[in-house]
Amino acid sequence: MTTDDVLADVGPRLRRLRKEREVTLAGLSEATGISVSTLSRLESGLRKPSLELLLPIAQAHQVPLDELVGAPPVGDPRIRSKPFQHCGRTHWPLTRQPGGLQAYKVLEPQRTFEPEPRTHEGYEWLYVLSGKLRLVLGEHDVVLTAGEAAEFDTRVPHAFGSTGEGPVEFLSLFGPQGERMHVRARPKRS
Repeated sequence: MTTDDVLADVGPRLRRLRKEREVTLAGLSEATGISVSTLSRLESGLRKPSLELLLPIAQAHQVPLDELVGAPPVGDPRIRSKPFQHCGRTHWPLTRQPGGLQAYKVLEPQRTFEPEPRTHEGYEWLYVLSGKLRLVLGEHDVVLTAGEAAEFDTRVPHAFGSTGEGPVEFLSLFGPQGERMHVRARPKRS
């Protein structure tokens, strides 16, 4: 479907929505500040829709803008990402796009955890799905169990890992700064 086809369908959609809500052109004009003649030309296809016109109409009808323009249906929302290993943990990406908020499901095997607290810009959220997760945050050393969550400023020195009592599975959410910290390789010590 071309842009012209999409725009041609807007007018009839606007008219149908207005009539379904039993609103007159004069009533819609009063609610939006758009003249009756402009609204009539939009509905008849004699005027091309623009954001300046569609936004107040969507607001007056209390509908999302994409309902007015007939946005294409959303594709399959499932995320089929491949897990990867990093620092001995298995990570499953739960978001598709790099940058912005990132979400991962993480499985850490049972092992001894020697905290090496680090800092970076941003915030992080952890949610334990199963097992026990040790979180060292500043002077706090806590154990989170299934169903518990933690939120913290990552400028505070922090580290987290297995308690050594079994594997732990958790969700981790963080912004772009945390993404750089989490997925880069840790430098080897000499």
